[in-house]
Amino acid sequence: MRDGRVRHEFAAERLNQLWLADIPEHKTGAGKLYVCVIKDVLSNKIVGERMKAGLSVRALCSAVALRGDVAGCIIHNDRGSQCRSRGFLRALARHHLVGSMGKVASCGDNAAMESLFSLLQNNVLDRRSWTTREQLHIEIVTSIERTDHRRRRQTTLDRLALSDSNSS
Repeated sequence: MRDGRVRHEFAAERLNQLWLADIPEHKTGAGKLYVCVIKDVLSNKIVGERMKAGLSVRALCSAVALRGDVAGCIIHNDRGSQCRSRGFLRALARHHLVGSMGKVASCGDNAAMESLFSLLQNNVLDRRSWTTREQLHIEIVTSIERTDHRRRRQTTLDRLALSDSNSS
């Protein structure tokens, strides 16, 4: 895993060239919910998502299963321990992915992913309190599928919503 392969340039010329990953947390009445999300930079589509133990490895494997041949794809994340674990590093190697991490105390190093969570915070998380982790997880997935993937216009896809394009 190398530092700063992305260098604040969140652009890709093809699918599966650059993915971003992050693990936000949010409290519920049953404790904190952690969700690992992996996003393709070109399409802005969430390609992997998990919420249970080993979530970063499972999210990565889910993204690879969805996208197929991803060899050489850079996967950039902040310095979270889940994305520095031996299991995650082995999964990167197994799928021939290239790891990249943001620098310490550099808030812009994963800004493209943080913008997704900012929208999620405003549109879902801050709207009410959540009794269970499962309730919140369902609402997050629904919001991503309904709003982010189907309705939000993607500038990299000539302002088409993902449902309007053939990109996966």
